Amino acid sequence: MSAYSRPVLLLLCGLLLLTVSIAVLNTLVPLWLTHESLPTWQIGLVSSAYFCGNLVGTLIAGAVIKRYGFNRSYYFSCLVFALATAGLAYSVNFWAWLGCRYFAGVGCALIWVVVESALLRSGTVQNRGQLLAAYMMTYYLATVSGQLLLGIMPTGLLSVLPWVTALVLFAMLPLFFAAFGYQDVTQPHTSVWPMLKRRDARLGINGCIISGIVLGSLYGLMPLYLSHQGMSDGNVGYWMALLVSAGIVGQWPVGRLADRYGRLLVLRIQVFVVMLGSVAMLSGYAMAPTLFILGCAGFTLYPVAMAWACERVPAHELVAMNQALLMSYTIGSLTGPTMTAILMQHYSDQLLFVMIAAVALIYMVMLFKKAGHSSTPVATA
Repeated sequence: MSAYSRPVLLLLCGLLLLTVSIAVLNTLVPLWLTHESLPTWQIGLVSSAYFCGNLVGTLIAGAVIKRYGFNRSYYFSCLVFALATAGLAYSVNFWAWLGCRYFAGVGCALIWVVVESALLRSGTVQNRGQLLAAYMMTYYLATVSGQLLLGIMPTGLLSVLPWVTALVLFAMLPLFFAAFGYQDVTQPHTSVWPMLKRRDARLGINGCIISGIVLGSLYGLMPLYLSHQGMSDGNVGYWMALLVSAGIVGQWPVGRLADRYGRLLVLRIQVFVVMLGSVAMLSGYAMAPTLFILGCAGFTLYPVAMAWACERVPAHELVAMNQALLMSYTIGSLTGPTMTAILMQHYSDQLLFVMIAAVALIYMVMLFKKAGHSSTPVATA
């Protein structure tokens, strides 16, 4: 039986529309504020408000899903995101935008937890890797599409907000034709914190933190590194597109390999390739193949680590585990670029790849320690 059932495909269609909107706003919001001559510290706080909303949304997602189920939680999340987006048109005011971006962050985090948890509950241990690979491919394709739209459409505030808000509302439609059941309401609600303490899932949780550090550093600081190498903005965009495209290409085969040969083996190979790509960048080898293998391994680390952790818990704890993993990834993506940027400023731009290789090496050591026993043979293959 195919992993890609009708409800799964409809859910991914909704995610595609939502992610296009998210990508467009994440790029344009700081630019709009810059055009309004807001000071840099205020622009930074507005960006931080979005990520704070992500953390809060991740923490409350389990209770929301427990009470309302997947479908209604998805509709609620989309409405919160749409209202927060439309609210930006009211006034280009620091405090108003701070609040709007905070609630947009809450809505986005709820959407991610709902979609990831629904996909995990729809699959089995044997095909979760494929489902998560499809999820990540949809996410990255939509992200690239959103960036491409900025090059062909007007980017003024009042030109963008109507169609972006409409996309978010249209993203609700696919789930009117697909129902995702939730566990028995008699099951107790599981907190995030016990999930973080589970020893048998620690490799997956740590993998999500490492993935956040690696991807946050690549997303946030690779353009800076390339620019300091003397490249034009157009060339920087080309190399970043290559990096993200490599992540898209790698999702499906890595997901299949993880399902067939086990998450542990694939995680070890991925981390080794990340280290190899980082060393190659430091050594000055051909940038195109080096960035391709770095993107292919780095951008596929999160779904494999997530699948590892989620197969350690029973079905009624999947939402709580998914919250814990998304929170771990968010923490990594916030702290990683900050630490790496400080090192780059004080020493050298080469510290970007030293940092990535160092955290990959730390995770490699964890992976080669005793991984623990699993109730499913595929997990320890």
